[in-house]
Amino acid sequence: MVVKKENSLKIDADKCEFLVGRINFVSDEIFELEKEKIFSKCWLYLGHESELAKAGDFVTRQVGGRSIIFVKDRESEVKALLNTCPHRGAQVCREKSGTAKSFQCFYHGWVFSNSGKLVGIPGDDSYPDGFIDNPEKSLTPVPLHSSYRGFHFICFDRGSISLIDYLGNSKEYLDLVVDQAEFGAEIIGGTQEYSIDANWKLLAENSYDGYHAPTNHSTYFDYLKNTTGGLNGSKLEGVGLDLGNGHGVIEYTAPFGRPIASWIEAWGEDGKVRINKIYARLVERFGEERASRIAKFNRNIHIFPNLVVNDIMALTIRTFFPLAPNHMHVNAWSLAPVGEDDVDRKERMFNFLEFLGPGGFATPDDIEALENCQLGFRNMLEARWNDVSRGMNKEEPATDDEEQMRGYWKEWSRRVFDT
Repeated sequence: MVVKKENSLKIDADKCEFLVGRINFVSDEIFELEKEKIFSKCWLYLGHESELAKAGDFVTRQVGGRSIIFVKDRESEVKALLNTCPHRGAQVCREKSGTAKSFQCFYHGWVFSNSGKLVGIPGDDSYPDGFIDNPEKSLTPVPLHSSYRGFHFICFDRGSISLIDYLGNSKEYLDLVVDQAEFGAEIIGGTQEYSIDANWKLLAENSYDGYHAPTNHSTYFDYLKNTTGGLNGSKLEGVGLDLGNGHGVIEYTAPFGRPIASWIEAWGEDGKVRINKIYARLVERFGEERASRIAKFNRNIHIFPNLVVNDIMALTIRTFFPLAPNHMHVNAWSLAPVGEDDVDRKERMFNFLEFLGPGGFATPDDIEALENCQLGFRNMLEARWNDVSRGMNKEEPATDDEEQMRGYWKEWSRRVFDT
C-alpha cells in the first residue's frame, strides 16, 4: 500500500469518527519519515539533573538514534555532546555512567576534557601548530540543549522553537510533579531497560490510555482488592486532555496509595501520621486547592513524541525509541523527592517495582497487548483502520476516552506529512 496522508488518518467530526491507518505501524517508509521529521526535529528527553550530582559525572545514552554523552564538566556546566571522535568516528566513552575528568578515545588515543575540548593527541608533532585548539577537532555539542525544572532535553534541529514553547501547556503538569519535592527530586534505583516487539506509537497511546486499565490490568486490581488495606475507596475517574503540540495527559483519582500524601490502610497508623504531615506541608507551600491536586490526583503525562511521566502510585520517567517499525527499546527510571522518609521511600520503590517495569503487574500485561496488536496488523490490507473515536461526542472527555490520543495523532500527521 502506498503511504499517503489519506491512508494514514481519517477524521469525520460529523460522525464522531477518528480512524488511524494501521499502515502507520508497519511501514518502512513511515519509519524512515519518522526518523527524519520527528526524531531529528522534536525536542527529546535526555536525562534528569540529579543523574549528574557533581562535576565530572556523566551518563551515555542513545537518543534519537544518536550516541550522546550527558555530562557535568569541571565548571559544573551541564553539556550534551555527540559521543563520536572527530578523528575517525569511534565512541570516545564506552561506559554507561561514571565520573571522569577526561575522555580518551581507545582507537588512537585522542583525549578530550569533560567539556568536550580536545586536550591531547599522541604524536602531536605530526600535526600543524594550533591543530589542538581548532574547535572542529573537539567533541561536537548537540545543536540544541535546554532544561525545564530538572528535565534536560536535546534537539538536533537548530531551527526548532524553544523548549519552553515546545512544552507549552504540558509545563503545568510537569510543575505538579516537581512541586511534590520541596528540596528537589532525584532519580533512584538505576535504569530499567527492555525491548518490545511492537511499533513505538502503540506505547505512546498506551501510556495515557485509561480505557484499558480495568481489563488489561484486572490482575493488579484484583490483587489490591484481596490485600488488606490495599485500596482507599477513591473512584477511578478523571479527564483526558489534548495539551497541544502533540502532548496530552489524563488526570484522575484512583484507589491506590501515593507516597505523596494519599494514604491507604496497609501503611498503618504510623504511615497515616507521615502522610498527614506531608500533606500539611503541601498546604503550607501551595494552599489547600493545589495541595489537594498534587497529592490526591494521578497524572499520566505524555510529551510528544516519546517521553512519559507517570505520576501515579510512584513517579516514573520513561522513554522509548524505535529500532524498526515493529521493535522499540524502552528506558525507565524512578523519580522521588530528595530527603524522603526511609519508610515512604521503601513504599514508593515497592509500588514502582510492583506495578511498573518488566517484573511488575502492569508492564508485562501492556507488552503482551502491544505485541498482540502488532501481530494483528498483519491483516492491515483487509482490516485497515484503528478506531480512536471514543469520547468525541462529549464536551469534556473522561480519563477512559481518547481525546489525548487524537491530539497526538494530529501532531504526528502534521509533522510526517505537512512539514
